[in-house]
Amino acid sequence: MKVTLDIWRQDGPRAKGRFETHVVEDAEPEMSLLELLDRLNDQIVEQGGDPVVFESDCREGVCGSCGLLVNGVPHGPVPNTPACRQHLRAFPQIRRFKLEPFRSAAFPVIRDLAVDRSSLDALVRAGGTVNVLTGTAPDADTVPQPHEQAEQALDFASCIGCGACVAACPNGAAMLFAGAKLAHLARMPQGRQERGRRARRMVDSLDEFFGPCSLYGECAKACPVEIPLTAIATVNKERLRAGFRGRGRDD
Repeated sequence: MKVTLDIWRQDGPRAKGRFETHVVEDAEPEMSLLELLDRLNDQIVEQGGDPVVFESDCREGVCGSCGLLVNGVPHGPVPNTPACRQHLRAFPQIRRFKLEPFRSAAFPVIRDLAVDRSSLDALVRAGGTVNVLTGTAPDADTVPQPHEQAEQALDFASCIGCGACVAACPNGAAMLFAGAKLAHLARMPQGRQERGRRARRMVDSLDEFFGPCSLYGECAKACPVEIPLTAIATVNKERLRAGFRGRGRDD
């Protein structure tokens, strides 16, 4: 099958970008979007050109590194599915794809389709610490936790940090991502003493790197693991909880 690709090319963060059009004559329905890019790069290299730079790692929908815009949609036409799991057979009517990097001020372009998502890393560092007295902490599985609460924590922990929620949001907000992290950690027995400090630091990081949330809901539609929109409420809940308890306390 013949597929036409309009690819965003940008030589560096400060360079001016442009679209290039390429045609892959031997695409197959079983190919994922990333495999289609692999085939295109083989073709470009054979012709003596520079391959398209894009990110990928596990290609199993777990690592979150494969994010890109496909015809203006984060990851691609199939809702709640990462780019690496989007196969051409799922949308046989589409024969032309416009591929570009995630468009958000929080994700500056490194080159071509690869973006710098270190702002998400900063958000995780802001709230991802747990104080443990070495040598005195019990094993994790000896700390009692209700089954339902543990299952809820695991559901929110399934976020793969791809950044699609930020790219989908008209404001460039990361509230769904932050809400998933806070909802996960708030349900865990470990790290309870950092709960208030965690919320304050993550909210400060949100304000520094990302836009405000207006509850458009596009983030939940784009999320590959279907983090619910209700996760956003956790951010405000944890912020208010920390405020009522006062800045002098950590819990």
